[in-house]
Amino acid sequence: MAIDPEVGFTADVIRDPGRFVGRTELIKDCVAALNAATGLISVFGKRGVGKSSLLRQLQQMALGQYSLVKSAGLQNHIPSRPRTYLTVYYTCDSLITNGRELISRLINDQDPEDGLLRLVPNDGKEIVEFSRGKEVSGGADLKVVSWGAKGVETSKYAKVVPNDVIQTFRNFVSAIVEHQVHRRMKRDALLIILDEFDVIADKSGLGSLIKSLSTPEVKFAICGVGRDFADLIEDHASVERLIEQGVLPIRPMSLAESEGIIYRAAELFRGEVRFAPGTAGAIAALAQGYPYFVQLIGKQCIHELNAKGGNVIDDSILQSVTNGLKAGKAFPTLEGAYQRAIGGSEGRAILLHLLAEQSTESSTTDEIGRVVLKNTRTVAEELGVQFIDQLMPRLVEARYGPVLERIDQGVYEFVNPVLRQYIRLREVG
Repeated sequence: MAIDPEVGFTADVIRDPGRFVGRTELIKDCVAALNAATGLISVFGKRGVGKSSLLRQLQQMALGQYSLVKSAGLQNHIPSRPRTYLTVYYTCDSLITNGRELISRLINDQDPEDGLLRLVPNDGKEIVEFSRGKEVSGGADLKVVSWGAKGVETSKYAKVVPNDVIQTFRNFVSAIVEHQVHRRMKRDALLIILDEFDVIADKSGLGSLIKSLSTPEVKFAICGVGRDFADLIEDHASVERLIEQGVLPIRPMSLAESEGIIYRAAELFRGEVRFAPGTAGAIAALAQGYPYFVQLIGKQCIHELNAKGGNVIDDSILQSVTNGLKAGKAFPTLEGAYQRAIGGSEGRAILLHLLAEQSTESSTTDEIGRVVLKNTRTVAEELGVQFIDQLMPRLVEARYGPVLERIDQGVYEFVNPVLRQYIRLREVG
């Protein structure tokens, strides 16, 4: 019988604390941020580093589910009476062009487990307690089980203001705090989590709104791709006083933490799959600190194991996966992005590989991952690639990815570092 790779590996966001590995310092910072009476929580980093997975663990802790903290050996950091929250979790998308549209989405979101509207007290829906984690008493929250026949009637306890989504949002938040947080659930506050916040084109005014609503009873957590907090909040100066304990930068994992993903997967497979000595380290080295890539390689190893038979992932299995990667046959999504970028041009493919392989050592954190075009020109010309300036536009155009983001004159950064690592491992042509 074929082994299900999802038992031990997943490319999805990790919600179960039992599957989460590493990030000890960040877990400690999450506990401190949640138990601060006020403050904004900001999670940022490159693609593929596990931001959304950490955010889901933050949500579990907010609900009083501290099993991850205990398993990480950080139980001494849990207060004798930790602050508990009701939570809203919303994932933004690029169709949201500005702050007003985001608020409109929030006040109309009918997600039964994470939506804001499920918490607004009214006669239009029925809500029950449910558990998000394995510890029912700790992970309990509110969930919509059915909506009223007449739709959502929000007028009883929360006033809808026609043509004013901002005031309607304020009214909803106030009603949730009064009727659900305090009266019904006896929690300390409401936590509103906004994932992929960076994709909103115009974020002006959102910082001021967050500042005006942030109190000991209302806390916000925002997450997105960025080098620092200022990349997420356009009017960041208005909320800087709120983020003393809530700045959570996520960087690539150490090799030891990446290996931990493999060891945890082996535990989850419960003896059905074993990893030969050295295999975990080899996979970690291929992934270069990106947990998403570790998961992808792990899943592909299971597929290869199913094809060949047996229950041990060893050098031969990993070599087959590596050969498939080099040939562009292992990871369709990454391969599709690669092909879209090069557009069938051998010269552009060589240029992209040279840029991906360029050394990025730097004395400053901000410059890690950047590449300089002039450092590649000589080698490109020696390989017969001419007119590289004519090859570059496709690599920075949004409709083809983009693969690169222009930072300065002749200086670029790979938008997706996981794709960069994939290009390093893939053969040209």
